[in-house]
Amino acid sequence: MATTDIAIKKAKPKEKQYRIYDEKGLYCVITPSGGKLWRLKYRVNGREKTLSIGKYPEKTLSEARGDRDTARKQVTQGIDPSALKQSEKAGGSADCFESIAREWHQKNQNKWTEGHARTVISRLEQNLFPYIGRMSMNEVTPSTLLQSLRRIESRGAIETAHRVKSIAGQVFRYAIATGRAERDPTPDLKGALTPVTQKHLAAITDPRKAGELLRAIDCFTGTHIVKCALLLSPLARIFHNKAGANPAYAI
Repeated sequence: MATTDIAIKKAKPKEKQYRIYDEKGLYCVITPSGGKLWRLKYRVNGREKTLSIGKYPEKTLSEARGDRDTARKQVTQGIDPSALKQSEKAGGSADCFESIAREWHQKNQNKWTEGHARTVISRLEQNLFPYIGRMSMNEVTPSTLLQSLRRIESRGAIETAHRVKSIAGQVFRYAIATGRAERDPTPDLKGALTPVTQKHLAAITDPRKAGELLRAIDCFTGTHIVKCALLLSPLARIFHNKAGANPAYAI
């Protein structure tokens, strides 16, 4: 049931804070000190979130409802109102790189593990937002993006630079698909970054040590599936070596 402006106005503070609910997720928090704070509960990608709308009476019930309706419309468009507000507070517009990157991240994070989602947003916040975050998508040129990636390279984090470039490309392709960018500058940077040096994993080459490994596998007392995997690993190594020496072994 919807509340009224009079009900909010007459609400008195209590020992503990409490809520007066309106409609469609909007409610007013009455604090012990007498503050009256508008909040909106909503869900994005199955996750419940809360948006701070303002303080009564600076923001009336009618105005809070208007902000609620705007936020709910953004949610239907796949935009997280909290992420958008955070970006705008940082000085960016709704169409700046940071805003769209956060929107892209919000829409995709349910497909990822929590750890991967944290890594992606952390790489953006540390390496791109401080430099191109407030720029519109079409303002970010290949050279501008390259400058940010060069900063990562200067720290010796070559692989991270390549990964950040890949993330930026995904953000640009999302912006293109949603009509907020004209092109993706990342393909123009092909060959511009220092190549990642491939490191080969250590392998047992001494026949005696290989025999010790096989005997250890034979004595393994764990699950049958794990033991089978351990027994197959030396065979895979042998096949790999033969395939490299004789193409007839290749699949």
